[in-house]
Amino acid sequence: QVQLVESGGGLVQPGGSLRLSCAASGSIHSINAMGWYRQAPGKQRELVARITSGGITNYADSVKGRFTISRDNAKNTVYLQMNSLKPEDTDVYYCNVDGRSYSDYYHRSYWGQGTQVTVSS
Repeated sequence: QVQLVESGGGLVQPGGSLRLSCAASGSIHSINAMGWYRQAPGKQRELVARITSGGITNYADSVKGRFTISRDNAKNTVYLQMNSLKPEDTDVYYCNVDGRSYSDYYHRSYWGQGTQVTVSS
């Protein structure tokens, strides 16, 4: 079983910054990729940023140039540095891991509990 613990969310003013972190723990066999998704009430969950074990990244167009995803493979931790935050960035952010525990036959998606990010003056 793989557990994800998120932290770093909160309330910030427009133009401010936050740094989200997500640490994976448990009986981890392998991780292919880690990423962040966000979901506002009544809307579909969307990809914010993703990074593979090899360091390949991709971002939603709405956050390019403002957000940076990084990963510490040794610690099984992924980070999301969010700069120049806008009110429209307000969402619940979910950490995602594409990986496999020792009890899994195949890779699957694991999800964190979600952390609230609110951008408001």
